[in-house]
Amino acid sequence: MEQQDQAITVIESLRTGLPPNVGVELYSVGNEKLIDGIKRYHISGIKNRGTIRFINGSWGAGKTHFFRLLREVAFANDCLVSNVELNANDAALNKFERIFFTIVRNIATPTYYTHGGKYDVTPFGNVLRESLGFLSTGNRAIGDEIVFEQYTKANERLFADHSIDIDFKKMVQKYWETFIPESAQPETRDQLRAEILQWFSGEGKLPDYRKKFSVNKMVSKDNAKVMFQSLAGFVRLSGYQGLLIEFDEAEMAYSTMRKAALRDAHNNLLSLINNIEMIPGLFLIYATTPDFFNDPKHGITIYGALAGRIGKPESRPPKALDKIWNFDEVTTTLEDYQSAAIKIRNIYANAYPEAKEKLPGDTKTKEFVARLNNEHPSMSPVRFWRVMVTGLIAYFDDIMEGETRTPEKLYYDVMDKLREA
Repeated sequence: MEQQDQAITVIESLRTGLPPNVGVELYSVGNEKLIDGIKRYHISGIKNRGTIRFINGSWGAGKTHFFRLLREVAFANDCLVSNVELNANDAALNKFERIFFTIVRNIATPTYYTHGGKYDVTPFGNVLRESLGFLSTGNRAIGDEIVFEQYTKANERLFADHSIDIDFKKMVQKYWETFIPESAQPETRDQLRAEILQWFSGEGKLPDYRKKFSVNKMVSKDNAKVMFQSLAGFVRLSGYQGLLIEFDEAEMAYSTMRKAALRDAHNNLLSLINNIEMIPGLFLIYATTPDFFNDPKHGITIYGALAGRIGKPESRPPKALDKIWNFDEVTTTLEDYQSAAIKIRNIYANAYPEAKEKLPGDTKTKEFVARLNNEHPSMSPVRFWRVMVTGLIAYFDDIMEGETRTPEKLYYDVMDKLREA
């Protein structure tokens, strides 16, 4: 994305008090030490080993902000990223095949991110396109057609990799075939590609796929973990450093599960933990609330083996090598908020260049944040971070419109707006 376009995207998102999908690193403060440790101990070695970490944080602790920041770190280090919101209906851990489908549907490449999600309608289609380019020419950027010799080269390397399931390979191969000029008419290529991607997403029926693509199975409960390992193998084969998967238990999925489903979910999670080190190229992060660790009916306390493997959150700020990163122990100081505010002011100036000469300097920006903070009760259910970013954008907007509201007046206007949202 162009710098100004990205700046506008960030400002428009912060205007509502929410972290943007892109550009979080432009204003983030307070996580530098943890991020540096993650780069050093996890991202740098992702190609050679699998890792899983957990995030503990109450509502509003900054898990979403951190996920988006870490996603940008992973993209900058040539990793793929998939964000999975766990819930009882579409993506519950007791049905691992649904987890696989959701991972595939949400997977994205650094190129996909750079283009703001506009490079390909289907993110996994972009993964397959880039993998063909890498394996055939060494360059991931390819057009809509390749010569047969290039396809053959990529195909040979694909089928020589024994870490990937044979039907997974066949569907990748069929997708690549659509880039050969003589393989299909241009008007049918998109249809073929859509059908192939549906197989990876769990759609369609086996007889149809067997007849058209020569596969012998669909992704199911029985083979989902094998397909998951195949995905990791394919990521490595395609030249990416690895795949970061961010599991966000946003809806407390466990609390609504029946006992049998909960047991299956716990078993699947235990299996992931026990086997992750043997799947190089994967970095899994599981973010959840304290109930996951201590709820007597649904938490991991009811499953001794799982609780023993994960442990409990420690009462200290997170370190990269910790099994659990306890965000409830992270303290954001006024100075942190003020530093972020100065960065946001600079983003605002990049978004709207005509504002550069009118916006307040460092001292006035810090003073505004301090006065806003004085109005905010420490026990408020609304995090000050949301209040600050929303109020800050409103403050800059007022200046651009020639209006004046005191920080105190702005605070109450912002709180009314956030309550309505």
